[in-house]
Amino acid sequence: MIYNISLLLNNFCILLLSEEVHEKPSLLSVNPGLIIWTIIIFVLLLILLKKVAWGPLIKALHNREDTIKSSIENAEKQLKDAQELLEQNKKVLSEANAQAQKIIIDGREMATKLRDDIVNKASEDSRKIVEQSKQEIEQQKVTAMEQMKDEISDLAIKTAEIILNETLDAKKQKKIVDDFLNRIPKN
Repeated sequence: MIYNISLLLNNFCILLLSEEVHEKPSLLSVNPGLIIWTIIIFVLLLILLKKVAWGPLIKALHNREDTIKSSIENAEKQLKDAQELLEQNKKVLSEANAQAQKIIIDGREMATKLRDDIVNKASEDSRKIVEQSKQEIEQQKVTAMEQMKDEISDLAIKTAEIILNETLDAKKQKKIVDDFLNRIPKN
């Protein structure tokens, strides 16, 4: 539209300044009035463009430049935040791995300690059972020896009674048998 206005002004100036010559101007002919008016119109057109078009155009370009700069800064900030978050995640993950390893090691140590305690308790219980069994065997051995001693003394008395065919009183017989048994080794 501005171009059309400038052409219209240019043609109007040409008509005003042209002499009433009916010659057709050639393309190579120089017309000083036309040159001056063309320069004046061109300068006016530049001033008009500066006021009307370049101001808003430059303002739009500056706004676009600011938007791009803020977008780049925002993207850089988000990248920095993402990298920090990634580092934090790595740190938390390594701490979690360390805690997991510690828990596993503690669990193994507890299991080893528990196993050792169980083995020690089982050993102690078996030792007690063996000790108790030995005491019971010893007690039964002593009891058996006492019973055997009584049976032997009764048998000896009966045998001596039969052999001697004489009756001795019970005290004398018991003393003879006890003396005899004391001479026998205790095995």
